Amino acid sequence: MSDKVNKVVLAYSGGLDTSVILKWLIEKYECDVVTFSADIGQEEDLSHIEGNALKTGAAKVYIDDLKETFVKDYVFPAFRANAIYEGQYLLGTSLARPLIAKRQIEIAKIEGADAVSHGATGKGNDQVRFELGYLALDPHIRIIAPWRQWDLNSRTALMAFAKDHGIEVPTTHKKPYSTDGNLLHISYEGGVLEDPWAKPPDDIFTLSVSPMEAPDEPEIIEISFNQGDPVAINGEELSPANLLKRLNGLGGRNGIGRIDIVENRFVGMKSRGVYETPGGTILRAAHMNIETITMDREVMHLRDSMIPKYAELVYNGFWFSPEMKILQGMIDLTQKNISGVVRLELYKGNCIVLGRKSEESLYSKDFATFEDDDVYSQKDAEGFIRLNALRLRIQKMING
Repeated sequence: MSDKVNKVVLAYSGGLDTSVILKWLIEKYECDVVTFSADIGQEEDLSHIEGNALKTGAAKVYIDDLKETFVKDYVFPAFRANAIYEGQYLLGTSLARPLIAKRQIEIAKIEGADAVSHGATGKGNDQVRFELGYLALDPHIRIIAPWRQWDLNSRTALMAFAKDHGIEVPTTHKKPYSTDGNLLHISYEGGVLEDPWAKPPDDIFTLSVSPMEAPDEPEIIEISFNQGDPVAINGEELSPANLLKRLNGLGGRNGIGRIDIVENRFVGMKSRGVYETPGGTILRAAHMNIETITMDREVMHLRDSMIPKYAELVYNGFWFSPEMKILQGMIDLTQKNISGVVRLELYKGNCIVLGRKSEESLYSKDFATFEDDDVYSQKDAEGFIRLNALRLRIQKMING
């Protein structure tokens, strides 16, 4: 492959890594660099992005509002699957990467760029997620991954490079955390967090209060669903992005959604991460509970068996794979009757389900009641049990 690069589309956050990468690409390849920044609800002031990128040498700047697309086409499909990685992680970063990769490739085609670049390190998952997305969408695109090429092998070295080149970045030696935020979550890695025994500093959190500082009175809310997707809070219909934003506010002020985990990265190492996912934590609890009265038992058990594989595919970067398409299609078929309302109590870090109702409900009080009924013969249970015990009886009789 020729070293000559004419134009690169860089996934640009304006943070330390990508600010340095922008300048490095220009110097290394003597090429035009187009920056792309996605507004996916990271609650950051993006007004400085264009000015800083142009000042650092960008030939052109794209800043796209993708919040609604992110929630509707990436977050909601995953939550229809109740996706969760290793029992705790709600895939906030993992779900955003394919969207960013897709838009980058679109911009590369618009701009006639022959390469794309990202700020993911050679140790992490994001390099895989970005690049699997790029290559699935454009098999011939050239990928430049500076962290796998340069000798700036630490955040200290990056900060020194930025200072030498007059690049303004928010990261400091005092708070050298790597963060990634969007409408679903915010993550924190690096710095003191690299010690899995160390408690996260109290001032690290931005989306939620400590459960100890949450209000002393519980907050009751209702979430309405239509075919597996949330559509309203307390009867007020909201767009996907606005609904998740509202849930983030509700969860955050009640101390909901903090987790501190050591996860298994796709590249093979364990990594400690601290996450805040207030709205997503509420949403998953509500979705699982509306399913309890609207989903057939065997369909639910079959779908649940697919959750680990679904989450693994998302986490590892295979969003655009054929197996993911098949899984999503199966998941979505299970959601046709998942409509109704769930009532929840939010209180000091807890999300407690108080009730659920649906016109599609499969729950029948007439059958489930402990009181008198005329629809269920308890005598039928005897034959049911004996037939299910038959193979166990035979085994014992033969084997002793």
